[in-house]
Amino acid sequence: MTGSLENLTVHPEGGPSVATGDLLSLVLAQIKLTGDHVRSLEVARSASLDLEAGAAHVLVVAEGSLLVEGDGMESVVINAGDLVLLPRGLGGARLVASASHASVIVCRFWFDPHALRGMVSALPERIHIQRDEGAGWLDGIVPFLMVEVTDDEPGAALMISRIIDVIVIRTLRTWVRRGHPTGWLGGLSDARIARALKVMHERPSRPWGVEALADAAGMSRSSFCDRFTALVGRSPLRYQNEWRLTLARDMLVAREARVGEVALRVGYESEAAFSRAYKAMFGHPPRDEPAPPSVAGSRE
Repeated sequence: MTGSLENLTVHPEGGPSVATGDLLSLVLAQIKLTGDHVRSLEVARSASLDLEAGAAHVLVVAEGSLLVEGDGMESVVINAGDLVLLPRGLGGARLVASASHASVIVCRFWFDPHALRGMVSALPERIHIQRDEGAGWLDGIVPFLMVEVTDDEPGAALMISRIIDVIVIRTLRTWVRRGHPTGWLGGLSDARIARALKVMHERPSRPWGVEALADAAGMSRSSFCDRFTALVGRSPLRYQNEWRLTLARDMLVAREARVGEVALRVGYESEAAFSRAYKAMFGHPPRDEPAPPSVAGSRE
């Protein structure tokens, strides 16, 4: 990993905006994850733990162990004190108690359905954080979370949501620090590529070309393009276009401006060009952008 810590920590530079100092926060703010459900479960030996399809989950094993198997990947044992993040749910895997039993804390959360598609899909099927990696923060935050679960004080539901946010963010940060992430988080693991990502996110309306982005990264054009594509999983200009269109979609859903004004805000020179690109990515023209679906939350 090449000097990535500046991209994982808030460094206010001229104001409180996360855009000025913390690229990970900026990206996660755009993805918009929402935690809404926490429960503690006992799983008998050889029994399976069922999770709600379509939702993302964080699991913390309090006692015993779970075996993750059956998804075409190597089976993994999640021991007591370990955490596993499932950004897209279980998929074809199963979670089975491999000891006499397993006590598991299950946190459910959702990614905004309008988030940049590549950002969520680029996350791995699962991220396993072992006890020795997460003990410094997990041992403190999980008891606090469980206190809030049983608390009927005003604001408890919001506190739970925010704590789940913190757990997910710390999990991603820990994973990036390992030095082998993929997708857009892979870009954060390389300080040079992260600089290019940062300028694209900070100033999406600017017509960034490959040469300007390579200059921001301090690399040659060819080396920059190869490295960016290898880490992020898409070319720099494709990533820039998807980022602009995602920002545009947020503006349209919020009814912040008319289509032509939104096009200009995100860097398109004409409404027609913006509309063509928007339809190519989302499957419908910007004028037909529907309101986002609501996600009902619950707490046990």
